Amino acid sequence: MLYAIISTDVAGSLARRLVARPAHLQRLQVLQDQGRLILAGPHPAIDSENPGDAGFTGSLVVAEFDSQAEAQQWADSDPYHVAGVYQHVIIKPFKLVFPQ
Repeated sequence: MLYAIISTDVAGSLARRLVARPAHLQRLQVLQDQGRLILAGPHPAIDSENPGDAGFTGSLVVAEFDSQAEAQQWADSDPYHVAGVYQHVIIKPFKLVFPQ
């Protein structure tokens, strides 16, 4: 089943985010290589694809996991979570309607 992993960043965590980014992207690449990643990306803090020093307010990952518990375990070991970038993470089942 698909799950949405919705994360909110700690204010002022851009420096930690940048340090943890390579490891975070590597984990996402594994999901993509396994055909389990639907989409992933950050939420810019301003109306810009490249927010610079404004940074980000969080991230969204939609991926396939065997259970919500597995999605939670994956999120708990995310390098951003471990590095203290994320203040709060919500995991919800997700039903893809479009695109098909």
